[in-house]
Amino acid sequence: MITELPELDGLFDQYAERFGRDQTPYRNHVYRVINLVAAQRPLSGDDLRKVELAGFFHDAGIWLAGTFDYLAPSARLACHYLTEHGLEAWRDEIHAMVLDHHKITATDRGRDSLVEAFRRADWIDVSLGLVRFGVPRERLREINRRFPNAGFHALLAALTARQLFTRPWRPLPMLRL
Repeated sequence: MITELPELDGLFDQYAERFGRDQTPYRNHVYRVINLVAAQRPLSGDDLRKVELAGFFHDAGIWLAGTFDYLAPSARLACHYLTEHGLEAWRDEIHAMVLDHHKITATDRGRDSLVEAFRRADWIDVSLGLVRFGVPRERLREINRRFPNAGFHALLAALTARQLFTRPWRPLPMLRL
């Protein structure tokens, strides 16, 4: 179980004020997603760090760009961070992880890619395990015990309701085919 990632925790500390009371629910979601990627394939070294960074930024546009249409802003934030830290070589892969994490169908990166594992992991968590992509139920329970929901899905429901009432023509702008 991956329980501590210093760079990820540092990013959450850096933006704590922007996340406000949503920090714990989002942080736990990010750790659940990272652990769900690890439940699908071994994660270490560069791959772990890529998933760590994609994890932090994948929904961050909600808070850091102030929008529920957050895929492109979140991807831009991730790419900016990568450039600032000399990680341009990871740009394409992390950009794809962020942009494709709500893709309904499989990515074109291949079943064993980090991008596809990240997409599946986010769907597992957002669906509350209804969709598991082969991750054992007990592993999912273990991850959820260590990183409880803390209101994350209620937060998503509230954001979706607000979007529905303010922009009914685009109730879920983050979904992609």
